[in-house]
Amino acid sequence: MDPWLIWLIIGLVLAIAEIFTLTAALGLLGVAAITTAGSAAIGLPIAGQLVVFSVVSAAGVVLVRPWARRMMLRPRPERFGVEALVGASAYVLREVNDHEGLVRLRGEDWTARPYDRSVVIPAGSTVDVLHIDGTTAVVYPRE
Repeated sequence: MDPWLIWLIIGLVLAIAEIFTLTAALGLLGVAAITTAGSAAIGLPIAGQLVVFSVVSAAGVVLVRPWARRMMLRPRPERFGVEALVGASAYVLREVNDHEGLVRLRGEDWTARPYDRSVVIPAGSTVDVLHIDGTTAVVYPRE
């Protein structure tokens, strides 16, 4: 079997393995193997092929890994779940005091309590959600 075909098979196997593992390391090695298949196809000796494989693999790790790490560690701009409710406005359905309260928040009814426990927020008011504590919205009246 020709060396370029062996490198091509190795590259394809690594690329397929990358699809299942999503580690990026196998993908970089797959790209290096396919590049080496090209160098083998033009007649580079085995020692040269190993050098090409090593250099392309190292370059992939040195160049791609820092970029990928930055992308993975960057905070997501969008919030999901109850975090997305923080900062939203809500309509008070039933007076909100230290013991009870009900607000309509994005079309759903939520139990509520005021951020400042001494404040009583009358029904019909608009409030801002400061945070979610379990299933209770902690709210503050709009001025």
